[in-house]
Amino acid sequence: MEGRGFTIKLYPLKVSPTYVMAESASRANYHLGNLALMATDFAVCEAGVTRGILLDIAGVLYQGSAPLPGAAQAVSTLRDAGLPVRFLTNSTRRPKRVIHQKLKGFGIDAEADEILTPAAAACAWLRANGLVPHLLIHPDLEEDFATCPESGSVAVVVGDAGPYFNYERLNAAFRQIDKGAPFLALASNRKFLDADGELSLDAGAFVRALEYSSGKNAELFGKPSPTFFGSAAQSMGQALADLTMIGDDAESDVAGALKAGVGNAILVRSGKYQAGDEIRYDPKPSETVEGISEAVELVVSGQH
Repeated sequence: MEGRGFTIKLYPLKVSPTYVMAESASRANYHLGNLALMATDFAVCEAGVTRGILLDIAGVLYQGSAPLPGAAQAVSTLRDAGLPVRFLTNSTRRPKRVIHQKLKGFGIDAEADEILTPAAAACAWLRANGLVPHLLIHPDLEEDFATCPESGSVAVVVGDAGPYFNYERLNAAFRQIDKGAPFLALASNRKFLDADGELSLDAGAFVRALEYSSGKNAELFGKPSPTFFGSAAQSMGQALADLTMIGDDAESDVAGALKAGVGNAILVRSGKYQAGDEIRYDPKPSETVEGISEAVELVVSGQH
């Protein structure tokens, strides 16, 4: 299996499992002392050992009102392996409180402080800069901006307002940006899998419209922002290169993570995934698998 800058090889275990770091011209294996891979069938050769996991949420752990097969067990497996987990979502229609409740309701082991959202990152930035948000978002998300300043200069914040996008709101945001207000985008995704099972326009189309009209680029606060991935790594006390991202969006989750410096990124064929996504964007996924269970199995089999 070809990865970005390295090759993942599966080695049948015939005698004693060992972690393989490289394969020489003579195909001799280099061994790490007494470190052993606790696996029964295969050992995974990678450029490094995964020391933390970044998980997308919608399309990976649940879809709409139902969990995806094996999601709760997959997260439990990561916990049992001693791997820290962060849940990274670009969802900007629901507040963090609701996302956390859904995860817990589906039996998925997740703490509120392990969930990273663009709204929380943007609100922290607004507080640090003393700016009042001019919100072009879904009303349900407004509670995540309750702690932002209420007086002072304005910054425009755009998320997935869904049916609340209209000309008047877009034009009001444009006028603020045109007057010099900072322009914050919570996400720039092209599309998402909607509740009816069909793909729908995501916030990216509206962010691009405002960029085009204003001539100004938005500051991105969700995936694929390197800062967003970096904040997740920092919260775990790990280097980006030692993490693995698992997501269903080949562009924002996978290519975005790899560009940001994440060591490995696994694409799952669930959620918004469409045939051919694994070759549609660069860098390509480290691996593409059916779902979260297979992704976690691949990760854990590479631990020692």
